[in-house]
Amino acid sequence: MYAVFRTGGKQYRVSQGDKLRIERLTAEVGDTVDFDQVLLVGEGQNVRIGAPLVPGGKVQAKVIGQGRAKKIEVVKFKRRAHYRRTKGHRQPYTEVEITSISGGDAA
Repeated sequence: MYAVFRTGGKQYRVSQGDKLRIERLTAEVGDTVDFDQVLLVGEGQNVRIGAPLVPGGKVQAKVIGQGRAKKIEVVKFKRRAHYRRTKGHRQPYTEVEITSISGGDAA
């Protein structure tokens, strides 16, 4: 069984046991989080698509870590103008492991 859910302005396709990095959540390591904005739940030929959400759909995950991604360099540069600016950014993330997917009543 797989599901597509929405969190942090992004959509993720997951199956049970998958590990993924999502936008930072306010949760401690070991906590269980529920994602109720499920857009699609499917298994083989049986696919439920929400309009926009699947009623009763839920994805449960366990928080396995908090961290920050690798630094990216943001550079502004204008030639022949002695203008150069650099700035670094590290995006915070939460690493989760999908524990269960429920698709409401039919899936």
